[in-house]
Amino acid sequence: MKRFVYADNSATTEISKPVLDAMLPILQSCYGNPSSLYEMGSKAKGIIEDARATVAKALGANPNEIIFTSGGSEADNLALKGVCEPLLKKGKNEIISSAFEHHAILHTLDYLKGLGFKVILLPVYENGIVKPEDLKNAITDKTAMVSIMYANNEIGTIQPIKELGEICKNAGVIFIPTPYKP
Repeated sequence: MKRFVYADNSATTEISKPVLDAMLPILQSCYGNPSSLYEMGSKAKGIIEDARATVAKALGANPNEIIFTSGGSEADNLALKGVCEPLLKKGKNEIISSAFEHHAILHTLDYLKGLGFKVILLPVYENGIVKPEDLKNAITDKTAMVSIMYANNEIGTIQPIKELGEICKNAGVIFIPTPYKP
């Protein structure tokens, strides 16, 4: 089973000094297009591939399993579309999420509706929490995946991710807890 690790710096988080110190020389001297054939591009590609190998080693993954995105919205799109689109051909045409998701998820779910998916948005209650029993009751044999925000970016509520994940695991449904943290 594929693992997804989200490592976005977040739009409201200052970049850490060690990261800035490591990146600044690269940003100042190696800004070539890594897909190009010229020397600066080749150098940039080498730096990216070295970073990919370093991240893979730290995660116990293969470098070809590491995908860098420009941020959270692109990562959300990649995860949801990448998981769901192939499952549609297998008759899995339902996606479960919550009514309180980040717009990057909600907009991607709207796109997936246009492909034929039924989107089920679980309610969140006055405490901002999705009830695990609501998820359990919503899963069917047509459920392709479940995507629930780990921590709400507006009010900071933390979902019972472990319990929600167990429900999905027991039902054989892919679960992607989107890791927006306040």
